[in-house]
Amino acid sequence: MAAAPAAAGSGVGRGRRAAATVAAWGGWGGRPRPGNILLQLRQGQLTGRGLVRAVQFTETFLTERDKQSKWSGIPQLLLKLYATSHLHSDFTECQNILKEISPLLSMEAMAFVTEERKLTQETTYPNTYIFDLFGGVDLLVEILMRPTISIRGQKLKISDEMSKDCLSILYNTCVCTEGVTKRLAEKNDFVIFLFTLMTSKKTFLQTATLIEDILGVKKVSSALLSIPGFVERLCKLATRKVSESTGTASFLQELEEWYTWLDNALVLDALMRVANEESEHNQGASEENGLPHTSPRTQLPQSMKIMHEIMYKLEVLYVLCVLLMGRQRNQVHRMIAEFKLIPGLNNLFDKLIWRKHSASALVLHGHNQNCDCSPDITLKIQFLRLLQSFSDHHENKYLLLNNQELNELSAISLKANIPEVEAVLNTDRSLVCDGKRGLLTRLLQVMKKEPAESSFRFWQARAVESFLRGTTSYADQMFLLKRGLLEHILYCIVDSECKSRDVLQSYFDLLGELMKFNVDAFKRFNKYINTDAKFQVFLKQINSSLVDSNMLVRCVTLSLDRFENQVDMKVAEVLSECRLLAYISQVPTQMSFLFRLINIIHVQTLTQENVSCLNTSLVILMLARRKERLPLYLRLLQRMEHSKKYPGFLLNNFHNLLRFWQQHYLHKDKDSTCLENSSCISFSYWKETVSILLNPDRQSPSALVSYIEEPYMDIDRDFTEE
Repeated sequence: MAAAPAAAGSGVGRGRRAAATVAAWGGWGGRPRPGNILLQLRQGQLTGRGLVRAVQFTETFLTERDKQSKWSGIPQLLLKLYATSHLHSDFTECQNILKEISPLLSMEAMAFVTEERKLTQETTYPNTYIFDLFGGVDLLVEILMRPTISIRGQKLKISDEMSKDCLSILYNTCVCTEGVTKRLAEKNDFVIFLFTLMTSKKTFLQTATLIEDILGVKKVSSALLSIPGFVERLCKLATRKVSESTGTASFLQELEEWYTWLDNALVLDALMRVANEESEHNQGASEENGLPHTSPRTQLPQSMKIMHEIMYKLEVLYVLCVLLMGRQRNQVHRMIAEFKLIPGLNNLFDKLIWRKHSASALVLHGHNQNCDCSPDITLKIQFLRLLQSFSDHHENKYLLLNNQELNELSAISLKANIPEVEAVLNTDRSLVCDGKRGLLTRLLQVMKKEPAESSFRFWQARAVESFLRGTTSYADQMFLLKRGLLEHILYCIVDSECKSRDVLQSYFDLLGELMKFNVDAFKRFNKYINTDAKFQVFLKQINSSLVDSNMLVRCVTLSLDRFENQVDMKVAEVLSECRLLAYISQVPTQMSFLFRLINIIHVQTLTQENVSCLNTSLVILMLARRKERLPLYLRLLQRMEHSKKYPGFLLNNFHNLLRFWQQHYLHKDKDSTCLENSSCISFSYWKETVSILLNPDRQSPSALVSYIEEPYMDIDRDFTEE
């Protein structure tokens, strides 16, 4: 079983599931449909009445129909499975039947994962589809949960091997058949039961892989955290070390040989079967020859042991990420801090997570160098996602530093004569990273060495940016500036002229958080962008996609406003010298940005990615309102509309967007807090500005309606209409 990251992490094959299922209903290869049996079964599952399981048919009938329809004998096997899995069974025969069913489904799942299935092949219905249709999924859920049932005070017990078979079959069915994962996610008692299985080493990987699929369609319930030792075991598995007895050169050669074998995620199950036999075969020395016993796992190649550990950690990091994004985030933070997850990951960073020999050339057979499907690459991405979730707007982010680095933050604040950040003072120093460098510093080091075409650049920038999010901290910014982060970002944007839109957006967002309100950062910017040619390249990158760069535009605009209101020689010097501040200070520049920001978004096309454009346009207008320039900016927008031959179009659109803004933000405290913290503008001022702009009084000089001529007025209709 054991899904590869490609299948479990990114959902490879999901886009093909629906097509395969639809094709199955029509019958691949033009074969005749087997009457109404399958339709009746599907209808029965939807309504809960009528035919729902194989047990409702006779074996003779199923065998006869199988000859015609070629169901691979799956309904008959389910009939036997049901008969041998009753409460008083010893489950021996039951497990033998599972061994017959498993390869029928695993081969099919293998084809989906490796993209080898052809819709033109000669077959009737997918095996996984038949298995689910005849009640196989529900039956396996019942079998797995039998140990939760007590008979005369005694708990039932099924073997770990049988549990793994059930979990493998369920996962393979989820991979191939649309809707199965969602149905399993709706069984709350089953989901919680799965998390209890994760506490067992023998069933962990199979369980975690299935849970990952389920969590993709289900929000995590806070009941999960109450499972005894659950989070602690996750932290221990995530930080468990791997001995490396082989040298780098031999490791590389060995790893390349094994990558082809590991290309298929589903055969990792064979490795798991061998590795998990360690405890069974390592219980002492042989009495016959007096020689110490060598376990199957110690006979495995070192690269295989490490890959085995990577697969474990990949699943663990995913689950921790999901927990950190749930409603019980603060509780999870406290627990993973207590169990020292961050120091543990820091100690694994060089040896396992970001090994020097994990070159981009080492990719899975049949994949290109930029593919994110190998376990090694996906572990890195999952690790970066965990850091992003861990740091984002949470005071525990300082656990990413070591004691010396925390002292450095204090020294920065002292030198600048500003109060220390309270979260730094409150950080429990017994829980921070140990060693010469903390996890954040290690990340910065590999980030600066990353090749230009690396797929990690996006995630690295996101992880570092999350450390800066929230209320702007001068000490945090200076900590990163002293390590050359600003120059590295500018090199990537300007000198390497990055082409990836995702990476550019992450760089612009990070640059904005790094420079916001920080006069030293603008000074460094001007020192690096020291020619008109460089500055024009920088502007070209900004203007090539305003959706990607709007957060930087917002941060520079806010910074300019603050600097203009400060009486300080250092600030005055930067204002007079910095090309970027001079550029943003011009009203035509601000109007150009404002016009484009409003024009590129509409209520019907708003997403989490582009809604920030609306907030950036509001920042420009709020700052104009502070300077009593709001009517001027609205009048200029009206003129720009007319010059583009679209009178009323822009302002009507903006009116609809602001009505949406009121509905979206006035009922979401978290969103409003983020706006307030990141802009240093009170949310009441945000609300007042929007209300003023939406004022229906056409005599108000700050109301949008005052600048939309009557023939072009289109603000009374439902703004959600197409």
